[in-house]
Amino acid sequence: MDKKLLIPLASLLSGLSMLVIGTGLLFAAIGAQAGNAHFSGIVTGLVMSAYFAGFVYGTYACPAMIRRVGHIRAFAAMASIASALPMFHALWTNAFAWGALRFVTGVCLVGLYIVVESWLNVVATTEQRGKVFAAYMAVSGISMAAGQWLILVGDRFGFVPFALVSILFSFALIPITLTPVSEPEAMAAPKFVFKELFYISPIGVIGTIGSGLLGGAFYSLGHVFGQGVGFSEKGIATFMAATILGGAAFQWPVGHLSDKNDRRWVLFWVCALCAGVASLGFYLAREYESSLIFLGVVYGGLSFTVYGLSVAHVNDLIDENKVLEVTSGLLLMYGIGSTVGPTLAGELMDLFGPEALMLYFAIVLGLLALSVWMFAGARFLHPSQRSHKTDYVVMGGGSSQAVLQMDPRRPDFEHSRPAQPLIDPGR
Repeated sequence: MDKKLLIPLASLLSGLSMLVIGTGLLFAAIGAQAGNAHFSGIVTGLVMSAYFAGFVYGTYACPAMIRRVGHIRAFAAMASIASALPMFHALWTNAFAWGALRFVTGVCLVGLYIVVESWLNVVATTEQRGKVFAAYMAVSGISMAAGQWLILVGDRFGFVPFALVSILFSFALIPITLTPVSEPEAMAAPKFVFKELFYISPIGVIGTIGSGLLGGAFYSLGHVFGQGVGFSEKGIATFMAATILGGAAFQWPVGHLSDKNDRRWVLFWVCALCAGVASLGFYLAREYESSLIFLGVVYGGLSFTVYGLSVAHVNDLIDENKVLEVTSGLLLMYGIGSTVGPTLAGELMDLFGPEALMLYFAIVLGLLALSVWMFAGARFLHPSQRSHKTDYVVMGGGSSQAVLQMDPRRPDFEHSRPAQPLIDPGR
């Protein structure tokens, strides 16, 4: 990698890392304290869902604000709010207040991600876009896992976790605001194109929404699950971190397998096998902590690839110049699934106990496998489309649409070409 790229890239990624670590820790802290405050599963789920609702809303609201006041001012305002909000969580434990705080946090964080990722797009030249994209994904995954371990610092039921989140968000400003990278151009809000996306690939849309249902529930209720089944504090952190890192480790082999085979059937078997792993986890939840951590690695390794497989399948069916628009729409589908997931999982946990989080995963994955099987049997790829199969690219559902500009599948001439309709009338 070019030495001239290292300093600005390091400054942006170090700031991003602290933001993601703080986000992971905030999920853990709220989950732990919601359980200690005896919030019901559905109440905890609603509180956590508010974050993802804010995240989705922010994808529309933040680009307009950034265009109006500029990246620097928008970043400073959102960072100040995001840094202060964790302290308000610590001042009083109230579900309604926490829900409102989580919504505003989601709006602010997606705005911060848009700014940071837009700056990364300035850094990422055409030749080095793939490397920058890979570095971004690696830093995000490792940082989210690290955030789970920070819950072990101090009293997880007290003031310390929220103070650490505030400190991390504040320190994230230093390398980002001092970056030598010039201010990027403002980007437009994404378009909501559910009907068009579903017409292109019902499997891709269903898989993306299902991935959001899984990811939102995992990050929101994983700590509540661990507390409920009797894990130690270290056991909860290890389970969460191991599941996230398992998801990162399985991305390449599963993606490589899907590049060599029909991606729809790879997605089917991933969902079916992962449903079996989640069902086994439901059975073992209260008795075998060490086994469940191992299962977490396998579960994360399989379930975290559902989003990437779904996106890659849709991109197999579209023209190259539409990758950015389509993937942006799918990212919104993921956000919608993430908003609904914690509430559904929380209600199931109220009915059948905390171990029902694994039952929820098994149900969602089983329905996904069934949907893929039904649609794949009814709609086979035309042979000519197989020859245009794109390479699998590791994708994360927790980013903003700005990071998609670094997607190495995006054609180099994306910005120089006139806008085209989403659906190619020739297919």
